[in-house]
Amino acid sequence: MSEPRSTERPLLTLARIGVLMGGQSAEREVSLRTGAAVHRSLLRRGYNAVAIDVGRTLSQDLQSQKIELAFLALHGPGGEDGSIQGFLETMGIPYTGSGVQASAIGMHKVTTKTLLVSARIPVPAGTVVKRGEKVSRATAMRAAKVRWPVVVKPASQGSTIGVTIVRKPAQWHDALALAHRYDTDAMIEAYIPGHEVTVSIIGGREGSPLVLPAVEIVAPGGFYDFAAKYEKGKTQYLCPAPLTAAVTRQIRTLALRTYEVLGCEGAARVDFRVTPRGRPFVLEINTAPGMTETSLLPMAAAQNKIDYNELTERILESALVRAARLAHPSGGKGLP
Repeated sequence: MSEPRSTERPLLTLARIGVLMGGQSAEREVSLRTGAAVHRSLLRRGYNAVAIDVGRTLSQDLQSQKIELAFLALHGPGGEDGSIQGFLETMGIPYTGSGVQASAIGMHKVTTKTLLVSARIPVPAGTVVKRGEKVSRATAMRAAKVRWPVVVKPASQGSTIGVTIVRKPAQWHDALALAHRYDTDAMIEAYIPGHEVTVSIIGGREGSPLVLPAVEIVAPGGFYDFAAKYEKGKTQYLCPAPLTAAVTRQIRTLALRTYEVLGCEGAARVDFRVTPRGRPFVLEINTAPGMTETSLLPMAAAQNKIDYNELTERILESALVRAARLAHPSGGKGLP
């Protein structure tokens, strides 16, 4: 049964919307929570939306459900790395968020850093150790130009999966093994002391992307791991982040610049470490931010007086922009 509409605002589209969630990545459970929340929101708004758990029968599911537009609530490999985006493009189904190229770049942290460095956007010093590569700890740290502690993480994962803060040599091999369990590339990065801060951005049908208030994350033990992200009460969130006006302006500028350099669309979130002296470093970009009850994007949007339902509609607009572009490459309307 559909939930009652929370508003009589006109709908952005009458198209049948498939909320794609789940999938088979390590972030499946988070994706299911994101997708369920988005689906409920779209129903409250009065949209013709159906939830689809992504599996091997996706092509048949999309056709049998007569899906005209996809709201992507997928996380991790297969969901935000360009794979599902390319699949939907071959089927001619517009979707929310960034396109194939931006998604693939944003998911692979090494590629992201390469582009950001070329754009003079500050990132932590680091290097890459490939699975099976015989590289000593000392050699890797010299190549990365880092000292203890260091961060070891898989190049293509989210939700802090496979990440270790290595504070002493005895942890090195286990940290590499954990990162290589999830990816062939393990990133070795300098640990940046200070504040964990994130800035979310929403692209729209018209005008410039909207940069939302920054959120500072105060995690237990100083490490924003999977439990700290998704278990209520584990972490304190300060929104807007209690930073100086100058630092706030700088990270907002860097977040938007990162979004633009990678060619993102729709919603995205840029994660930073800010040193005690106020120097920011971009850690990564998330082109498919979580939309659960503890997620950072809805939190930042609420601070900007955008409620959850309006936020889902704003993200939905990115699919309508793509629909118009597919239908009329030179401009014009797409789906009804």
